[in-house]
Amino acid sequence: MRIVGGKYRSRILADFAGEAVRPTSDRVKESLFNILSLKIYGARVLDLFSGSGALGLECLSRGAKEVVFNDVAKDSVSILKKNLNALKIPVNGAEAKVLCYDYLACLDVQYGQFDLVFLDPPYRFDYGGKALEKIAKKGLLTENGLVVYERDRPFEGEIDGLEKYDERKYGKTYLTFFKRS
Repeated sequence: MRIVGGKYRSRILADFAGEAVRPTSDRVKESLFNILSLKIYGARVLDLFSGSGALGLECLSRGAKEVVFNDVAKDSVSILKKNLNALKIPVNGAEAKVLCYDYLACLDVQYGQFDLVFLDPPYRFDYGGKALEKIAKKGLLTENGLVVYERDRPFEGEIDGLEKYDERKYGKTYLTFFKRS
């Protein structure tokens, strides 16, 4: 797993051993960041199910102002911190905040708004829908903010306060994009 663009381009990231964790593939990540290219510089980002931090680190590499990383798994947070240290980004400094909360608890303690939110929960659980509802209810997106929801099937249904405006398929991965309605 590597960073595909920006000042840390081609840097290899520490990753999880085994099949228990499913990182976003480089191909999907590159396509996603081509879509988001004009939204990242100076952005405040929430990587809610951060795992190793690959999506949030890609944002920092491309000029995001701040990324709030969250994962409930202590192993994930440990790998994330290893990746931050390897890139010489201070843990809980101005650019990167690292949290270890359940996703709903994390959303409960957030203040301000985000320009970009990544939802990449474990596919076997339907945490994304509940996270979208909480993001909309708390008004966590800026006026032009986006949520990117990664999953293994198309998104069906509606979320009060958010509008699904695009969905892309890359192999078995679906990226669904939401904005404020």
